[in-house]
Amino acid sequence: MAADDRLEDDELARRLRDAHRRVRMLPASEKERLARRYLAICDLAKRDPERASARLEAFLSLLDTPRNDENTLGD
Repeated sequence: MAADDRLEDDELARRLRDAHRRVRMLPASEKERLARRYLAICDLAKRDPERASARLEAFLSLLDTPRNDENTLGD
């Protein structure tokens, strides 16, 4: 593996760790669904780091998006 490839992998690993910490801190109602999505990205990272990086970027932006109380309309 070339040194440049290793640096990219380290960046991907750092971002995956960050995503893991953020998913761990979510309320239980959101955690299960997003944890499955996170694990799918981790699995993809083993085979295709470039695609995993793109999916991780979208996942992180989803985590950054403030969530409205989705289930409050009938309350």
